[in-house]
Amino acid sequence: MSVRPILTWPDDGLSAMCTPVEAVTDDIRVLAADMLETMYAAPGRGLAAPQIGVLQRLFVMDATWKEGRPDPLICINPEIISQGTEEITSAEGCLSLPGVMADVTRPTEVRMVWTDLGGHVHEEDLTGFAALCAQHELDHLDGILTLDRVDSAQRAAILAAYEAA
Repeated sequence: MSVRPILTWPDDGLSAMCTPVEAVTDDIRVLAADMLETMYAAPGRGLAAPQIGVLQRLFVMDATWKEGRPDPLICINPEIISQGTEEITSAEGCLSLPGVMADVTRPTEVRMVWTDLGGHVHEEDLTGFAALCAQHELDHLDGILTLDRVDSAQRAAILAAYEAA
């Protein structure tokens, strides 16, 4: 396992659509392990493959490790298949936009399906911060950053703060 460099905005790879993972191979397992090590070292709660320059549909997350013991989730070819009607606006950070926060509105509950490293398909309801984190990471797989989820005034303020840092 190794810590990999995290790409930062405005790297073009961050706005690219990722391709599906064709098979769970040893290379994918190494990638997932490297991503977890990179995420924990950052320290973040989620990391998507394009953030380290790999344009495949894979992300890792651990919504609660900062409050307790690690409980990592590795999601290959994740897809949100339904979402709740209740939404919340909360400040989101991003490892690819270090030092800035964006107020993003998202559903507080989603149903997501994904494949794990053993090739098993999971379908689960995620709520609260786990739901928000999964949506944020899934956005990365579609080439969407938090900057793309805010109005023009907030985007301008975020970019000004980011460029000043």
